[in-house]
Amino acid sequence: MTRNTPKIRRIQTAVTRALILTLLLSLAGVATAGLFDGDLRQLSAGNITFSAVELAPDSKPVRGSIILLHGRGVHADWPDNIGPLRLALTQNGWHTLSLQMPVLEKSAKYFDYLTILPEAFPRIEAGIKHLLNTGHRPIVLLAHSCGAHMAMAWLESTTERPIDAFIGIGMGATDYQQPMQRPFPFATLKIPVLDIYGSEDYPAVHRLAPIRLEKIQLGGHLGSTQVVVDGADHDFTANTEAMTQTISTWLDSLRL
Repeated sequence: MTRNTPKIRRIQTAVTRALILTLLLSLAGVATAGLFDGDLRQLSAGNITFSAVELAPDSKPVRGSIILLHGRGVHADWPDNIGPLRLALTQNGWHTLSLQMPVLEKSAKYFDYLTILPEAFPRIEAGIKHLLNTGHRPIVLLAHSCGAHMAMAWLESTTERPIDAFIGIGMGATDYQQPMQRPFPFATLKIPVLDIYGSEDYPAVHRLAPIRLEKIQLGGHLGSTQVVVDGADHDFTANTEAMTQTISTWLDSLRL
């Protein structure tokens, strides 16, 4: 398909810049406690260095690790979704690592992001490597919205998947007259998959739900399921608690 779309420049959102500034301050020996919960990390992925926010639970033993991938045009501590979710999961005993994903300017659409999906692959792999090197297993990959497109493209592209479960939130979200261009990879996965979305999510997410469920069932893992959270929109605005509870209940049901 030929698309005559304008070139979209890469950006750093204001809070992403704030995260980087916090890192620079910490490297300079300036106290940064209280700016956000967790430790700001610099991870290497090929020839780039990117930020991640890591947070260890207070309780022992640690149940495992969760890598979080945020949605389009936001950042690794986005306060409307990924930020409170990573905190809540940590409070439930999970070690969390929220990665800063590639971001384009706010006007960018689904088709624009297709060209940079592969840039997410080394970041995901760097996050996994970081957790493996520090002994945090099992590893769950969790992705929201555009982060889910990136995660699914990575799952599709590799047979080396050192993760133990996958959680997709609001999967299949695209833009007007920009249908999904990549297949859902779940038929080839042998790990448990949770497909969670809101009853007030975008039409594309709802329209593609039966296809996602069919692919997930073809994967054959008995722990896989699809859950609709009543009243929740695509970002789970004001429904973070319900989202966290659904995810935590599902994780509790697994033998990871």
